[in-house]
Amino acid sequence: MTGTGATEWAVLTEAHEALRTAVRGVPADSWGAPTPCAEWNVTQVLQHATGDQLAYAAALTGGPGPSENPFEPSGKLSDDPEALTEVALTATTLAWASVAPDTGEVSVPIPPGKVTAALGVRACALDAAVHAWDIARAAGQPSPLAPELAAELLGAARQLVEPLRAFAFAPALEPQEGDDATAQLLRYLGRRPDWTA
Repeated sequence: MTGTGATEWAVLTEAHEALRTAVRGVPADSWGAPTPCAEWNVTQVLQHATGDQLAYAAALTGGPGPSENPFEPSGKLSDDPEALTEVALTATTLAWASVAPDTGEVSVPIPPGKVTAALGVRACALDAAVHAWDIARAAGQPSPLAPELAAELLGAARQLVEPLRAFAFAPALEPQEGDDATAQLLRYLGRRPDWTA
């Protein structure tokens, strides 16, 4: 805990805003559209993304996690998409606000289970930002993932993703000449930056 008030994590704020923007921009008829996550439609990616955020909050606070397995999303929303998103992002924001930036070890819901606060918050932000991109691209929106944010998240991805490749990420794609930081991050996570529905 911080002694002087809540910790503000700019990287998390930016990633969360990307997810909010993407969700707000999904047309009513696009919730069943295919996404860069080949097995999931837009609704399922949203369920996964919000479930992951709740899992990060639960890992930090010991509180309740997601109501369903984020890796087996049902495709059926129990709430309005924007409301569902807000509940998850608020829980995660509040959980991270209680963590001092120099905290040496926090719990996270991914291997290795314990990391520094700086790495953990970037892992949480990475999840939100990349799924914001998935949703935006599936709905025909421009990318909400700014190169500056992607550059910050790429370092965290390189520290955490390899043990998760078998179930959470596709194999990395070869970098291409001229890739900006967003394209580098997406390819590292097994996504084609030029993907369209």
